[in-house]
Amino acid sequence: MAFQPSSKIGLFIDGANLHAVSKALGFDVDFGRLLREFQYLGSTLRAFYYTTISEEANRSIGPLVSWLNYNGYTVVTKTAKEFVYANGRRKIKGDMNVELAVDAMALAKQFDEMVLFSGDGDLRPLVEAVQRLGVRVSVVSTITTHPAMIADELRRQADEFIDLAALRHKLGRNTAERSAETGGRSRIKHVPEGLRSAGLAGRRILW
Repeated sequence: MAFQPSSKIGLFIDGANLHAVSKALGFDVDFGRLLREFQYLGSTLRAFYYTTISEEANRSIGPLVSWLNYNGYTVVTKTAKEFVYANGRRKIKGDMNVELAVDAMALAKQFDEMVLFSGDGDLRPLVEAVQRLGVRVSVVSTITTHPAMIADELRRQADEFIDLAALRHKLGRNTAERSAETGGRSRIKHVPEGLRSAGLAGRRILW
């Protein structure tokens, strides 16, 4: 990862996509470490986490959403929609691409660098639009799985592609850290001032 020390960095995390990538790679992301890692790389950091919620998923996603809200992230959620087909098959549908894109475009001029945690090819036009505003865009996903979990057109559009597999030793979560993260309002040891203010900025939708 190559960032200028004075760079203002914005993190935009597609929660479902990052979860799928990290599971495919066999580890859980430590979100406290993730914040600290990027804080070391730039002067200002705002971090946004996007996820859908559903009655079925609330038990698993609830503790993480609570932890993120109290530890420097701006969390944006919406309720997933359930569709029932004529044959009785049910499908839960919901993504946060629109919400993520609207926020990224509205805030792009505040950043020198945007880091997008997603492999969704539908976000390629967003990356291109943000680049036209003079923002350098890095995309985090992986090409080490078969098939790769990032769309080729998104990877080609980005100024830099960062493979999550290469960050495992920096962002992986151990058992002790997992219990701390699921402790609701527990704090990470150091939340930079820029992150604390970021947690109060923009849309903060509590689960």
